[in-house]
Amino acid sequence: MQLNRREFIKLSGLLAAGGIVPPALLSGCASRRLPGTGKLTATPTVCDICFWKCAGTVHVEDGLPWKVVGNDADPHSTGRLCTRGTGGLGAYEDRDRLRQPLLRVQRNGKQTFKPVSWEEAFGFIAGKMQSIAENHGRDRLALLAHGSGGSHFERLLKAYGSHAYAHPSFAQCRGPREVAFGLTYGEGVGSPDRTDMEHSRCVVLVGSHIGENLHNGQVQTLIDAINQDATLITVDPRFSVAASKSKYWLPIKPGTDIALLLAWINVLINEGLYDRDYVARYTVGIEQLTQHVQPFNPEWAYLETGLDPKLIRDTAHAMAASAPATLVHPGRHVTWYGDDTQRERAIAILNALLGSWGRKGGFYIQEKVDLPAYPAPRPATPETDWKAVVQPEFPLAPTGISQKILQACAGPEAYFKGLFVYGTNLPQTIPDIKATLEGAAEHLDLFVVIDTLPAEITGYADVVLPECTYLERYDDLRNSPERVPSLALRMPAFEPRHDTRPAWWMARQLAVRLELGEYFPWDDYTQVLDWQLKQVGSSLKEMQSIGVKRYPRKTPLYFADRQEIRFQTPSGKIELYSRTLAEHGYDPLPVYTAPEKPAENYYRLNYGRAPAHTFGRTTNNPLLFELMPENAVWVNPRVASQWQLKNGDYVQLKNQDGVISNKVRVRVTERTGANAVFMVHGFGHTAKGLRITSGVGADDAGLMTNVKLDPIMGGTGMRANFVTFVRV
Repeated sequence: MQLNRREFIKLSGLLAAGGIVPPALLSGCASRRLPGTGKLTATPTVCDICFWKCAGTVHVEDGLPWKVVGNDADPHSTGRLCTRGTGGLGAYEDRDRLRQPLLRVQRNGKQTFKPVSWEEAFGFIAGKMQSIAENHGRDRLALLAHGSGGSHFERLLKAYGSHAYAHPSFAQCRGPREVAFGLTYGEGVGSPDRTDMEHSRCVVLVGSHIGENLHNGQVQTLIDAINQDATLITVDPRFSVAASKSKYWLPIKPGTDIALLLAWINVLINEGLYDRDYVARYTVGIEQLTQHVQPFNPEWAYLETGLDPKLIRDTAHAMAASAPATLVHPGRHVTWYGDDTQRERAIAILNALLGSWGRKGGFYIQEKVDLPAYPAPRPATPETDWKAVVQPEFPLAPTGISQKILQACAGPEAYFKGLFVYGTNLPQTIPDIKATLEGAAEHLDLFVVIDTLPAEITGYADVVLPECTYLERYDDLRNSPERVPSLALRMPAFEPRHDTRPAWWMARQLAVRLELGEYFPWDDYTQVLDWQLKQVGSSLKEMQSIGVKRYPRKTPLYFADRQEIRFQTPSGKIELYSRTLAEHGYDPLPVYTAPEKPAENYYRLNYGRAPAHTFGRTTNNPLLFELMPENAVWVNPRVASQWQLKNGDYVQLKNQDGVISNKVRVRVTERTGANAVFMVHGFGHTAKGLRITSGVGADDAGLMTNVKLDPIMGGTGMRANFVTFVRV
């Protein structure tokens, strides 16, 4: 295929090639006879709707989906699934699912996709990969992945000769906290978060929307803390769900969080409220920190944050009174203003002063099962360090940065010549990336997208490979670090619908065609799972029956009293003052920079999540769409009055660079301040193949044209955008 330039292709109309799914499937659970009267089966699974990865059981009646429930043995979920987990059947039933491989072709002078066989799709991809290897080198292929199946394509890339891959969850979500806590404690927070909230006496949430960001286990433990009368302190310019449950709500000016954190540190140190023994035993840098925070008292912070100095002191005292069972939560989506690593450093330092790391009610010590890898040749490490070429300005980033890889795919002199995108809709994932994405599409020799739905990213691909949903496949065993080490099995509850396949099968088929089959020495992935399980005293047969297997801990859950600990930092201590940051030319202690101010009649664009959805991954899910079919823009009553807006009105939003959104419904509420508006992320799809959600609501990501890069780890600060209203 010779194409001078890839054109964006809309998949609407092409999806019918495999036939339309009967409408009954959209309400299959509700339309059948009373459950329990047919043949019932129960199949273990691990939810893939978000990446908390709760284990559950899929109940099927007469071959039709009935319900998904939690597995009682699962430490992630304790037997309870959230809204999205129970709505996972909608992913299987979605009538807009991709149905067969698609190949870009030229027809009547116009680019389009044609359905092809797997053999033809793999032949095209393998041929392009061989050409890239011969003409440019094996390190010129990259992968962007988000989701369980991405590990199989990582294996393929390594076997091919490239280690160039990245996960959007790093630079667009939790990367700053992992880097910051790594610099401070020598290890990150992990996933699930190692927060011990069920034992906390005081929980501090700094912009963390637990209860809306519905990570199941975390919500449950926060509820445990609240039910045990723990003091809840919420810092948020918006009156969030968590704020409504709090003893203290601090409605901070957006962008001034570091000022508040420095003031809290100032109070703890100057009033002698910090854990002196813990700090003396485990930390370095208290002298430098003490000197650093002297100017940042609550009165100074008031001028920046708008928070009453008494409120700042009272909340600092409340934290100290409950320490070490005080948790200043590190958050999860923490890419805000470009100073995110330094803000997370301040949070890490605050926890160290309170003595919460490794202590009950603070941060527990994670442990997982020592699960051996299946015997297979180990791919050679490429001679070229791609990170040194593609992202040299971020030496402290421990992994690939999505937007840097994508930038290295764009233009005639681009470093990468081929790109795989697995399970991530880049137009709604990476802000201000449209031009780069178009440049990559124009110049890449190969562009492959693997997904379950015809999201916007599929329109840029050479080849679209349809993955079956998590309810139709085996995947790697879930072996996440937790309080209780455990393994969980995901297995098919249904045969793959249409002509879809699991990622492990796709990666292996491509490897065989590239003469790399030795790196995939199995015929079926059940061989891998059964072998691994037998090494740790189980088997695939046992796990197919129980779904989750717990293992005894080998290490204590918390530090012992006055235990000698060597942390994985250069000093072997918790580093309040980071020599590593200093050596790389960064501020070794957190520094506050005042945020940008909006132009007149513009308001900071704030965004978040809702319990019904996982960003744009679920807005086309027929079950979850029914719960929340569109987003709204939250507007303070004073602002609404100024613009003569009422509840239910539709407006468009225009950002500081003139970008205008789809129309979005107005919600007038006191729950957001007069300096900002708020939207739930994940709506405003433009992909016509997403027939349920296309054109519904507004896409906040499309309004994020002002991105503040974190200078330490490359995260994309996305809260530096301002919008005004355009009447519809």
